Amino acid sequence: MGLQLAVVLERGIGSAQLRVEDDDDDGDGDSEEDKSYYEHYKPKSTANDQPSAALVIDGKLIADEIRFRIAEQVRRMKGSVGKVPGLAVILVGDRRDSLTYVRNKVKACEDAGIKSLVTQFPQNCKQDDVIHALSTFNEDPSIHGILVQLPLPQHLNEEKILNELKLEKDVDGFHPLNMGNLAMRGREPLFIPCTPKGCIELLIRSGVEIMGKNAVVIGRSNIVGLPTSLLLQRHHATVTIVHALTKNPEQITREADIVVTAAGVPNLVRGNWLKPGAVVIDVGTFPVEDPSCENGYRLIGDVCYEEASKVASAITPVPGGVGPMTIAMLLSNTLDSAKRAYDFT
Repeated sequence: MGLQLAVVLERGIGSAQLRVEDDDDDGDGDSEEDKSYYEHYKPKSTANDQPSAALVIDGKLIADEIRFRIAEQVRRMKGSVGKVPGLAVILVGDRRDSLTYVRNKVKACEDAGIKSLVTQFPQNCKQDDVIHALSTFNEDPSIHGILVQLPLPQHLNEEKILNELKLEKDVDGFHPLNMGNLAMRGREPLFIPCTPKGCIELLIRSGVEIMGKNAVVIGRSNIVGLPTSLLLQRHHATVTIVHALTKNPEQITREADIVVTAAGVPNLVRGNWLKPGAVVIDVGTFPVEDPSCENGYRLIGDVCYEEASKVASAITPVPGGVGPMTIAMLLSNTLDSAKRAYDFT
């Protein structure tokens, strides 16, 4: 079947020795068609060397606080019921970004005392093998969360694979029933997708008022754009989505009090796209070559930080903004699943 158990981690907090390349996770992007459209609207840079005026929303600091509380609860669970949460990750292929994301998730699990298990398949694996692994984890009582690292190779049916995932273990929040409940008023999903959940947490913990505000979400993917817009609506914002067929995206974005970017296009949003005092959450991550950096590259976002930070009232950096929150929310969802399984409060 080609099933490979790549990593099994059950050690205590703080014992990880894994190499982690960066702190960001799961940058989301639109299709190539969308990206080419966005590129058409990218104005010339007007950045200068003036100091930043915006409050920098430190996602790493906020995520560290959340992860510390999670580790405390995991220790308490282990002392009370003799068990810890378990997360299984299914990885297909050897994409550099996916490998980095999975390493970071495994490291975070180990730091929190959460058991993690990674099953890796070759790029050309059979769909039945992936589904078999999913079924095995579905029935394993020590596994409370299952994550299929996206994107999958084109020959695999992503929808079919995700539909095989047990709803109670869908800690990524991508199961159609979780997404459907998120979209419906009066319904509560078992899990909220990690990156959108992290974006909202950043706003709330930074004291940003959402209710009654105008929000623009740039990008409409199922991973970030769509669920983020649904969450903002749940918090009573008036939400507009900017996508590949949106006319005058700069003008629409300029009317927003809150801007969340998930386009996957580097430096798409310039300072002149923003309303003075807007709050900017930059989900995009894009590696650019930089020989001065240890890994030979650095990460930038969808937002031209140098320009936007002179206009916005608050902004997330890349890296160190949304990425660390994505992992923290994954740990939170996994802990919540284990609490339900063990009836632990």
